[in-house]
Amino acid sequence: MVLIRSESVRTGTDSPAGVLAALSAANQTVAVIGPTVGGLLIGLGGWRTIFTVNVPLALACLVLGSLRLPREEQLHRDDDTARPRGLDVTGMALFAATLTALLLFLMQPAARWPLLLVVAVAVTGLVLRERRADDPFIDVRLLAGNAPLVATYVRQLLASTVSYVFLYGFTQWLEQGRGLTATGAGLALLPMFVVAIAVTTVFGRREQVRGKLLVGGALQVLACLGLLLLHDDSPLWLVVAVVGVVGVPQGLIGLANQNALYRQAHPDRLGSSAGLLRTSMYLGAMVAAAANAAAFPERADTAGLHALAVVLTVVSVLLLAMSAIDRSLRRRCPEPAPALGPDPATPPVPDAPQGLGGRLRRT
Repeated sequence: MVLIRSESVRTGTDSPAGVLAALSAANQTVAVIGPTVGGLLIGLGGWRTIFTVNVPLALACLVLGSLRLPREEQLHRDDDTARPRGLDVTGMALFAATLTALLLFLMQPAARWPLLLVVAVAVTGLVLRERRADDPFIDVRLLAGNAPLVATYVRQLLASTVSYVFLYGFTQWLEQGRGLTATGAGLALLPMFVVAIAVTTVFGRREQVRGKLLVGGALQVLACLGLLLLHDDSPLWLVVAVVGVVGVPQGLIGLANQNALYRQAHPDRLGSSAGLLRTSMYLGAMVAAAANAAAFPERADTAGLHALAVVLTVVSVLLLAMSAIDRSLRRRCPEPAPALGPDPATPPVPDAPQGLGGRLRRT
C-alpha cells in the first residue's frame, strides 16, 4: 500500500484501483494454487514440508527485497506527508500477546475462558502504551477519530469469517457429509475462486465502493441461505451453484475494502493501517475456526452445516446492514482520513501541496 501511494504521488495519478485490482486477482489466484501445492508437498514429505518450504522462500524474499525495493529516502522523496518512523517493539509485543491469547481462547472457549482476562490486560496495556508512544505501532488516537476506517476493519472481519468457513468447514462437509474424495472436494471449490478472479478482473478498475459492498453482501446472504438447501444426497450441480455464488462476494468485498482503506487511512499510517486490514482477515479466520469446531464437534455432518448456515447468514446480514447505513460510503470515493490531531506525542503532518495527499484533502 505504501509503495502504491508513493508511486501515485510521484506520477500524480489519483486512483490506484487498477493496481489494487491486480493485487486482489493475484491473491485469488494464489488461493487456487496454494492448496494444490500444499497437498503435493504433504504427499511428498508429510505435513512438515509445508512449513519447511517457507525457509528458502523467505530467504528469496529477503534477497529480492534488498535488490528491488526502494529505500526509505527513495520511497518518500516526493511525499510531503511522510516522516521517518520508529520501531515500536513494545506495542508489537502487546499486540501479539492480545492475538495469541484470543486465538488460544477461541480454540476451546469453555475450558480457556480465563484467557479473556489476559486479552483484557493486554489490550489495556496496548492502548495505554500506544497513546504515549512517539511512533506507535497502532495509532489508537487516529483510529478513535476515524470511524469509517474502523467500520472497514469490521466489514473485513465479517467477510473473512464467512470466507474461511466456506474454505475449511464447508470443505470438511463435502468430504464427510456429502461423501466426496479430497480431490473431489477441491474441485468442487474451484468455481468459487474462478468466479472471484473473474469478478475482480471485470470490476477491479472501478473504484466505487458502496455498490460492491451492497451487491457482494446481498449475494453472500443468498449463498449462506443456500447452505440450508444442501443435504447428504444433494446433486453436485446444486453444490457447485452455491459455491459459485460465494465467489462473487469473495471478489467484490475484498476489492471494496481495499479501496476504502486506501482512501480512509491517514497517509502517514497507511502501512500499519493496511496491516490491520490483513489482521482483521485473520481475526475472521480465527472466528471461523471456532465456529467450525462448535458446529462439527465429532464429524462434519449436515446438521452442523445447517447450524453454520444460520450463523453465517446473521454475519452476512450484519455486513450488509453496515454497508447500507455507512454514510461515508455514499460518496464516489470514501471520505479521506482525518488529519492527525494536535497531540504533542504525534506532531501534525502538513498537507501535501501536490500529488495524492493534497487531492485527498480537497475531495
